[in-house]
Amino acid sequence: MPVLSVNGIRLHYKDTGSGEPVVMIQGTGGSHSVWNLHQVPALTAAGYRVITFDNRGIPPSSECPEGFSVADMVGDVAGLIERLDLAPCRVVGTSLGAHVAQELALSRPDLLRQVVLMATRGRVDTVRSALTLAEIELYDAGVVLPPRYRSVMRALHNLSPRTLEDDQAMLDWLDVFEFTAPGGPGNRAQLELSKMENRLGAYADIAVPCHVIAFSDDLITPAHLGREVADAIPGASFQEIAGCGHYGYLEDPSTVNKCMIDFFSLPISQ
Repeated sequence: MPVLSVNGIRLHYKDTGSGEPVVMIQGTGGSHSVWNLHQVPALTAAGYRVITFDNRGIPPSSECPEGFSVADMVGDVAGLIERLDLAPCRVVGTSLGAHVAQELALSRPDLLRQVVLMATRGRVDTVRSALTLAEIELYDAGVVLPPRYRSVMRALHNLSPRTLEDDQAMLDWLDVFEFTAPGGPGNRAQLELSKMENRLGAYADIAVPCHVIAFSDDLITPAHLGREVADAIPGASFQEIAGCGHYGYLEDPSTVNKCMIDFFSLPISQ
């Protein structure tokens, strides 16, 4: 993967395909490679150039264990778009990546053509706040969970009942989760960003066309929190996909990919 120096850090990225550019932003702890299985092939087949990258906090990009802000991550994406001369481009973000995309749409609309926000929210509620604090406390306590236990908990938190009840599929999911390395200090720094303030009022100033995709069985960012974001952004559209958890773009990629590509094909009012 090539590397750029942007916003004072090292940012590793991958550039695939040709056509109008789409930049994809992963969530907490996520590698750029997560997009490669389903989203990158679908978008390149539809005629788009796709740029994926590892957020700060995720090696081989700079880990920045001392901590950072959402504004820093927004600056990273803006720097990537400017350095690669992509503007105005389309952006897709999921979870933390959607939070970054929302703030980018607010602060740098000149860089953007359209934005897809998956598994997103504009505020944190009591349960999600408690989960974030618990994960931070667990990391700071130095507890190392057995890989199989970590794998099962990740599945229960992020997959839908439909997937959890599919025994053959779950053998594959659990194996993947078990052999995915736990997050390091950069991932710990990303966890801090889940302590977000209520940003729904600010999103009334977003003028970039946005489409919010929520997943009906998402425990991490429930669909009603995504609906709040769509309601807050003027003109934003909303779609809830059934039978999917937080990893809905991996559980039902064909539906998610169609949602993205259909939105991208809409005419953009000047």
